[in-house]
Amino acid sequence: MDAVGIRAATPADTATIGRLGALLVRVHHDLDPQRFIAATSRTESAYGSFLGTQLDEPNIVILVAERNGEVIGYTYAGVEGTDYMSLRGPAGALYDIVVDPAHRGQGVGRMLLDATIEALKARGAPRVVLSTAERNTVAQRLFDRAGFRRTMIEMTRELND
Repeated sequence: MDAVGIRAATPADTATIGRLGALLVRVHHDLDPQRFIAATSRTESAYGSFLGTQLDEPNIVILVAERNGEVIGYTYAGVEGTDYMSLRGPAGALYDIVVDPAHRGQGVGRMLLDATIEALKARGAPRVVLSTAERNTVAQRLFDRAGFRRTMIEMTRELND
């Protein structure tokens, strides 16, 4: 198996990141269609375009995992200040982490996660927070093994039922 490299995302990566972002949207929607939005025919381009606007933001970290010149995963994270809504002080926030299904189970997610944590730490984040879907047990195992602890539980109630 060829080595995986982790690097900062570039504008040339946005189409692939958009595809992976749309995959993330589909996975979450499949887990709970009432809570998570569905992917549309525009999700890939819209997601890639949005993340492209974030590449030069000083408090944003977007990393890609690459094997043989192919982007096979990415993370999107940022450094945030005090958030009274979350009752949280300054922190790095991991918004997205996704690895192409053909490359899962090979340590790529952990490599991306570790590199993202280091990048957030280098930007002054004293901690990293993230959210994960209740039914996404694979992701939860990754985060548990990386030393994350459970601190919040989101609950949803549909009002049209």
